[in-house]
Amino acid sequence: MKKRLAVLIVAVLVMSMLGGCSGKKDGQVTIGIGQFAEHPSLDNCKKGFLAGLAEAGYKEDENLKVIFDNAQTDGGTASQIANDFVAKKVDLICAIATPMAQSAYGAAKNTNIPVIFTAITDPVKAELAKADKTPNGNITGTSDKLPVEQQLEMIRKILPEAKTIGILYSTSEINSVSAIEEYKAMADKYGFEIVESGISTSADIPLATDNLLQKVDCISNLTDNTVVNSLPVILNKAATKKIPVFGSEVEQVKMGCLAAEGLDYYDLGVQTGKMAAQVLKGEKKASEMNFQIIEEASFYGNTAVAENLSITLPEDLVNSAKEMFDKITEDQ
Repeated sequence: MKKRLAVLIVAVLVMSMLGGCSGKKDGQVTIGIGQFAEHPSLDNCKKGFLAGLAEAGYKEDENLKVIFDNAQTDGGTASQIANDFVAKKVDLICAIATPMAQSAYGAAKNTNIPVIFTAITDPVKAELAKADKTPNGNITGTSDKLPVEQQLEMIRKILPEAKTIGILYSTSEINSVSAIEEYKAMADKYGFEIVESGISTSADIPLATDNLLQKVDCISNLTDNTVVNSLPVILNKAATKKIPVFGSEVEQVKMGCLAAEGLDYYDLGVQTGKMAAQVLKGEKKASEMNFQIIEEASFYGNTAVAENLSITLPEDLVNSAKEMFDKITEDQ
């Protein structure tokens, strides 16, 4: 009897210690959100992700604990963040943008921690999924694949005489390399030549922008995190030369891009949050869920930018717009 009592006491103590390590309340889950860069589109992903979780019943300060960190476009920091989440034994990792997702995938690979990614243009080339969209492990999420053909068609409508499109991109971001390939493959169909300029760090962007603006009729911006972080620099230089810059999503148009056929990153985040909730509820494993792509692109335009450039946006585009803006945001 004494022996059995001693065993029970030890078991209770062990369970208590485990509970103390996890820091969980009853029914609470802990997730780590790692974001690769700080800019509005990725910030919107995070907000949408939490909103998607809330819709599914997981709310902060109730049954959800969130540990958040931002890598500030540094790959080494992204790895540290991912390793920290694993060390803290979170229930799930949300990785926002490709470098963060790759770091989280590597850190959690030999654990039971699922990874849900978002804002990944090409999960296959990032080696997070197979060509049939099935996961390469306990990882899945959503892709922000650019609607390249719709973008080219839009640029041709707005700039009927344009011949060259410039694209700045970070050579270390597989997403950007993939997008450049798609632009080049479709450019001839719309009578364009793509002029690319690769950069290694944000410090390269001012000179690269100056050089590119001498060679092109316009610039089409990607979702490249390093470049987006320096978008105000690009916009200011392009505005001086009266060269339009096209964005890839709504926040870039707010900041001063002329127009975009792009995604709403808040909606992308909501979709990702709902996928994460399915995993947390045990309805599906991340390893059983194909990654998802938001198919619909919407037109966004900025009439203030158009006026500054003496460009008239086509009426059919304006009438079909999801949202139009008549000023340039001042958070540049």
